[in-house]
Amino acid sequence: MTHVLLLGGTSEASALARALSQAGIAAVFSYAGATRAPLAQPLPTRCGGFGGVAGLVQFIRAQGITHVVDATHPFAAQMSRHACLACAETGSALLALERAPWQPQPGDCWHAVADMAAAAAALPAAPSRVFLAVGRKQLDAFAVQPQHHYLLRLVDAPDALPLPQASVVLGRGPFSAEDDLALLRQHRIEWVVAKNAGGEATRGKLDAARALGLPVVMVQRPALPARASVQSVAQVLDWLGQGGLGHGPGRAGGPASPPAVASAASATPADPA
Repeated sequence: MTHVLLLGGTSEASALARALSQAGIAAVFSYAGATRAPLAQPLPTRCGGFGGVAGLVQFIRAQGITHVVDATHPFAAQMSRHACLACAETGSALLALERAPWQPQPGDCWHAVADMAAAAAALPAAPSRVFLAVGRKQLDAFAVQPQHHYLLRLVDAPDALPLPQASVVLGRGPFSAEDDLALLRQHRIEWVVAKNAGGEATRGKLDAARALGLPVVMVQRPALPARASVQSVAQVLDWLGQGGLGHGPGRAGGPASPPAVASAASATPADPA
């Protein structure tokens, strides 16, 4: 009997949860616990870490999990790596539901960087007004540039901030380009820092930055082990209907497997920024 572990935290994961529930497929939805009030799901839900690879292996075996779908945020690299290792150990089938990364459009002024430290270093020396659209866990990297005024958009109000000059707005995506254009104008933003999360829910800030001619420091996705991946809920359902023939990371299992690519980059509802 199919029993799915859905590693969630994105809008795509929520859409898949609804589809699994409607199809009557047994599944457990797992949140990382990055937000205080995650969206309710139509599946049995757990929240929090597993306790590393060993804890995830124990959970998979104890719950009789046959299939794991990694629909975590593209920057939740540790969870995705743990899923690859745990599925290799247990023999559970693994599939990633991944968004395509954003691509620069005509009129964009992107500065691609490898990580948050490089993003902070890419900002100018002169004091500037920066929309820091990277989530609350990544703020420490920008403490080395305290001369800037940072605008943060978060799901939950922070207890404390490592940045001496910061404004916080609370919100949960999706955000339209019109709303983000108004936000950037209201706060007189001069630079945008973003993670290349992909998807539609938070791309409005990029459209707004293009309209205003603002530079964007774009943090690239972390590298992950190769694993089979798809980009739609329908493809996941097709895979489950075929018995999830791919077992372990990166093995698609033969010609009956869904269209998939070997992913070398990947893990809150969708990033609030």
